[in-house]
Amino acid sequence: MSDVARLQDRVAIVTGAAQGIGAEYAHALASQGAAVVVADVLGAASVVQAITKNGGKALAIHCDVTDSESVQAMVSATLKQFGKLDILVNNAALFGNISRKPFDQIESAEWDRMMAVNVRGAFECVKAVAPAMRSQHYGKIINIASGTVFKGSPMLLHYVTSKGAIVAMSRSLARELGNDGIRVNTLAPGLVMSENVLKNPDWSAATSQKTVNTRAIKRDSTPQDLRGTLIYLCSTDSDFVTGQVLVVDGGAVMH
Repeated sequence: MSDVARLQDRVAIVTGAAQGIGAEYAHALASQGAAVVVADVLGAASVVQAITKNGGKALAIHCDVTDSESVQAMVSATLKQFGKLDILVNNAALFGNISRKPFDQIESAEWDRMMAVNVRGAFECVKAVAPAMRSQHYGKIINIASGTVFKGSPMLLHYVTSKGAIVAMSRSLARELGNDGIRVNTLAPGLVMSENVLKNPDWSAATSQKTVNTRAIKRDSTPQDLRGTLIYLCSTDSDFVTGQVLVVDGGAVMH
C-alpha cells in the first residue's frame, strides 16, 4: 500500500474484475486504500486473496450485469459488508474473446448480446448504485469505453457501437447526477494486451503492431498503463471533473 493512500476509506465496485484489465483495476484501487468488491460471472477468489494478502480489503461477488436482480444483490452485499459505496467502475464487457469480422457477418444474436453486456450492463449497475451515492451526496462512476469510438475502427462494429453508447450514456448521466454530488466520467483505453487479447488469434503480433504504429508512444499497452488515470478519476483530485472522456492509448487518438 502506498504511503499516501488516495482512496483511504472508500468503497469501490469493479465489474468484470476476475481477470485481465478488471483485475488490474481492482488491485489499483486496493493499493490506494479502497475496499474493493470484485464482481464477475467468473470466480474472483484469486483476485481477492491477492488483495487481502497485501493488506487490503476485498470481497468477491458473483454478478451478471445483464440481470437487474443480480446487480441489485451485488450492491446490497456491498452495503452490508462495508456500510457504504463510493466508486463504481463499469468494466464488465465483451471484447477479448470476440472475433473481428465485417459488419454484415455479425449475427443479430451476437449484436444483441454485445449490447446487453456492454451497454445495458453499465446502465443496470449505475441504476443500482445511484441511491447509495445519492444518500451521501458523493460518488464516482467510471464507465469504460474504448479509443475505437474516436477512430471508427472497422471489423468490430458491434463493439465500437456499444462503446460509443457508453460515451453518450456517461455524458447524460453526468448531467442527471451532478446535483447529487456524483461525478460520471469515461476511461477509454486503446488496445491493451490483456490475457484474453494475447490468447485471441485475431490480435496477432502483426495486427496489434498496426495499432502500435498509430500511436505517438510506439509500444504495446499493458493493463498497468491504466492504473494512474483510473485512480485519478476515482479520487478527490477529479472532484470538479465530470462528463469527460480520458483516452489512454499512447496518443493514437487525440481529441
